[in-house]
Amino acid sequence: MDPTALMTEALALAAEAAAAGEVPIGAVVADESGAVIGRGRNARQAGDPLGHAEIYAIREAAETIGDWRLVGTTMVVTLEPCAMCAGAIVNARIDRVVFGALDPKAGFCGSLGNLVQDPRLNHRVELIPEFMAAEAAELLQQFFRRLRAR
Repeated sequence: MDPTALMTEALALAAEAAAAGEVPIGAVVADESGAVIGRGRNARQAGDPLGHAEIYAIREAAETIGDWRLVGTTMVVTLEPCAMCAGAIVNARIDRVVFGALDPKAGFCGSLGNLVQDPRLNHRVELIPEFMAAEAAELLQQFFRRLRAR
């Protein structure tokens, strides 16, 4: 698995989201060989309150392999997952999450809490935080600068 290539793809999905007027967050799910089996980008402004990049990537990965159990997979996402997405990651049995920028206002993989490694749950996820964080943060900063300038 090449986390740099996977994060580069997630960043490209985030840029697509920004071009569509969405908060620039992208996610990919890769199988054990590193092949991408699920992709997602934010789409909440399109009217989906659950339209987070991670949710779309999980749905596509499950459809690709024909099972809701994503054992042996890695999610790479540009921003620390929120509580909803962290819960979906645990429930989908994803093994590892690599994320870019920290989210001190909503992140639940270390910032506000750590749902994916809570010992009370039946599945715990390996975390690799702040991977290519500067690149991910820059996309978000540019997006919000443009939004405030309007």
